[in-house]
Amino acid sequence: MAQQQPQNEQQNAANQSENSKPTFNLQRVYVKDLSVEMPHAPQIFLEQEAPSVNVDINVGATRLAEHIFETTVVATVTTRINDQVMYLVEATQAGIFELANIPDEQLNPLLGIVCPTMLYPYLRATVADAINRTSLPPLHLSEVNFQRLYEQRIAEARAQAEQAQQGASEQPQE
Repeated sequence: MAQQQPQNEQQNAANQSENSKPTFNLQRVYVKDLSVEMPHAPQIFLEQEAPSVNVDINVGATRLAEHIFETTVVATVTTRINDQVMYLVEATQAGIFELANIPDEQLNPLLGIVCPTMLYPYLRATVADAINRTSLPPLHLSEVNFQRLYEQRIAEARAQAEQAQQGASEQPQE
């Protein structure tokens, strides 16, 4: 019996060590939302001019449970000819990720950079497929540097916070 006590303690220590290891797992990828609009069809098919394309990319993250997060990447593709919308595609690609024992300072970069980078190829395929089904020429989204996008968002948030702070300090006090 005396020999089992240290063995149990070793097993408990090993279990605690295993439970405290950082965990990062992609559990599921899915299309959360998809919309295709062609408000000026069929007349727009007769236009001969080259279309202009505007692509907006947004990223979001939500905690679903203690160690479970949903990350979303949203693409809005608006293609116009002469200020008329040829087509509008809005697609939200989502993923469920398990992030456990990750330091707080690393959590937001993982959710804002790594997770969207993993989801983006799926989003590109979803958007390309949706546009292909319109019978219009294909459009393939270019690569996105999610680290730069994340850093831009952080800088914008800081600038807004500073503006708000300056605005509050400039108000006359009663």
